[in-house]
Amino acid sequence: MTLNILFFSITIKKNKIDLQEASHQEMVEKLYEQHKDRQISMYHLM
Repeated sequence: MTLNILFFSITIKKNKIDLQEASHQEMVEKLYEQHKDRQISMYHLM
């Protein structure tokens, strides 16, 4: 008789970001949205 046992342990930690990281992330998202909008407008011009 063979008994195979496999255990997984998952740990979830809340990610704490400081004000500088939050403002940087917001700026990155804004630039990404602007770039995406520009790509869409260029696509529609063709």
